[in-house]
Amino acid sequence: MSQMQGTTERNQTAISQFLLLGLPIPLEYQHLFYALFLAMYLTTVLGNLIIIILIHLDSHLHTPMYSFLSNLSFSDLCFSSVTMPKLLQNMQSQDPSIPYAGCLAQMYFFLFFADLESFLLVAMAYDRYVAICFPLHYMSIMSPKLCVSLVLLSWVLTTFHAMLHTLLMARLSFCEDNVIPHFFCDMSALLKLSCSDTHVNELVIFVMGSLILVIPFVLILVSYARIVSSILKVPSARGIHKAFSTCGSHLSVVSLFYGTVIGLYLCPSSDNSTVKDTVMAMMYTVVTPMLNPFIYSLRNRDMKGALISVLCKKKILFCL
Repeated sequence: MSQMQGTTERNQTAISQFLLLGLPIPLEYQHLFYALFLAMYLTTVLGNLIIIILIHLDSHLHTPMYSFLSNLSFSDLCFSSVTMPKLLQNMQSQDPSIPYAGCLAQMYFFLFFADLESFLLVAMAYDRYVAICFPLHYMSIMSPKLCVSLVLLSWVLTTFHAMLHTLLMARLSFCEDNVIPHFFCDMSALLKLSCSDTHVNELVIFVMGSLILVIPFVLILVSYARIVSSILKVPSARGIHKAFSTCGSHLSVVSLFYGTVIGLYLCPSSDNSTVKDTVMAMMYTVVTPMLNPFIYSLRNRDMKGALISVLCKKKILFCL
């Protein structure tokens, strides 16, 4: 009996790869969607790289807000790169396999950069709160030391959270079914394939997920509630316009990120749940990182000015 149990356990952990089903796209449209996703990914990489380079080159952008924005662009670039290259490769080669170690690595970095974006959005919300509510003390409060500390804290917390889930996943055993109905190694999909007891994993997901998603979202709401309260104390058209121009871009990004995450995890649907989960995941892994550079550049005079200045210095454009 013990020998049979040992054999069964070895069979459970013998899986060396998983198969990613990818997106529910009819075969005749595969090439069209491949070109679309490739264009979206290249736009994401180029847009976020431009923001990072502009902030680095233009001394006028060496401020706390743009320091956080540079980190956010880096996070967006990496977040999209965790899933998109593998998706594009699978669509092109028709080989949906991913090694077991590669699947765990993809899950780790997916969690890492998703959490990092959430924490950076909180830091940016606090920065806007200080800028509007305490403008005279802004530079003393948002000191370089505090900015570096906030970014480092974000990296440390996300490392811990992603590593915790990855280690808990690595201890599980998997049966013969190795097909993941997703385009990346989603944590919940992997848990459904496991033959082991997943109660500990599910409990940690619930507790840590609440802390990582709910607390940052509440902190952002509190920051903007205080901003609105501060504006209403001295209502003026100029003050409202300044607040909107200062916070508009950040609010748009927050709405995109948390809107899709809340729609995916807090509003589950029983019908076509797999298709819905896949589409919603595409929204915050591909669409949101692609749109963020446009939101911050099109609605931001400083970014436009920096781009023109850099292009003029490099003599790419003829400047009067």
